[in-house]
Formats: sequence, structure tokens, C-alpha cells
Amino acid sequence: MNSNVLIAGFGGQGVLFIGQLLANACMNEGLNVTWFPAYGAEMRGGTVNCTVCMSNEDEVACAFVDKPENVIALNGPSFERFESQIKSGGVMVVNSSLVKNEPSRTDITYKFVPMTDIAHKTGNEKMANIVSLGAFIKAFPVVTKDGILSTMKEKLTGKKAQMLEGNTKALEEGFAAVN
Repeated sequence: MNSNVLIAGFGGQGVLFIGQLLANACMNEGLNVTWFPAYGAEMRGGTVNCTVCMSNEDEVACAFVDKPENVIALNGPSFERFESQIKSGGVMVVNSSLVKNEPSRTDITYKFVPMTDIAHKTGNEKMANIVSLGAFIKAFPVVTKDGILSTMKEKLTGKKAQMLEGNTKALEEGFAAVN
């Protein structure tokens, strides 16, 4: 398996954080992986994306992807920008709380999940990124849910440890939201 995912949204939505979580979970589960962030100078409020390339066969030499196989779109501009670029047969996981666009392709699978609404119900709208990660690993099981949970425990230490319970619930809810 050689695959990749492009994660995109506004700065401040935690795009880079979930890319790092996914990349670290891949490493912890024995996959070869690269993570490549891209963001504008605006940071919060500007556009942000990152690419995670993973393989259980070969070393991943380059994180640059011109046609991603999978996309997580956390907002409308990301949906509009990347929908046309996904390889045929790919998966697009979409935050339907913020994205109201209709799908324009029949050769990819869409998973519309109300990520912001789910995060709000779990106690913190800012956890929509974690909801998206749960939805993505259910739609495209490149790593296990337990692998992501274990990686979150590694990353959320010290003062951030108080966020672990909410993030765990958000991941579980995102996972459950996908058929």
C-alpha cells in the first residue's frame, strides 16, 4: 500500500496537528511516512494544508503530491480547491457543517460529516479536526483507531493532558459518523 492524504482548512482549525497525529500513528504502526505542511503567512484564518504520504512497502522519498488520493476538507474553500485534484477512486471527507457545496464528481467517494456540529456536541467546536481524523480513518483505515488514540496520549502531555478526554470522545464520534 502506497497512499496519501491532503488535509486542508483555515489556520487555527488544527490541520497541521491532525496531520502530525496521523503521521506519528503511521510510524508507530510500522509504516513509512512523510508529513509536509503548507500555510500562508496569515496563519490563523488563512489557508493551511498538509500532506501525509504513507507506505507499508517502500520508503517515502517525497511528500509532494500533485493529485492526492484522499482529502479531508474542513472548510468550503478547501473543498472547492481540492475536489477536482483527487485521483479517481479516492476519498473526500468533508466537514458538512461548513461546506455546503454539492459533489461534482462520480469517480470518488464522499463522506459528508457534520464535524463542527459533532465537536460542539462533544463540548468543544475546536475539536472538529479530531472528528475529521476519526471519520477519515473509518473511511480509509490506513491506521487503527487505537493507534491514533495511543499517539494522542503521547502528544497530549503536561498541560495538554486535560484535552485527552475530549479529543478521545471527538475521535470516537467522528469514527462512528461514517458508514
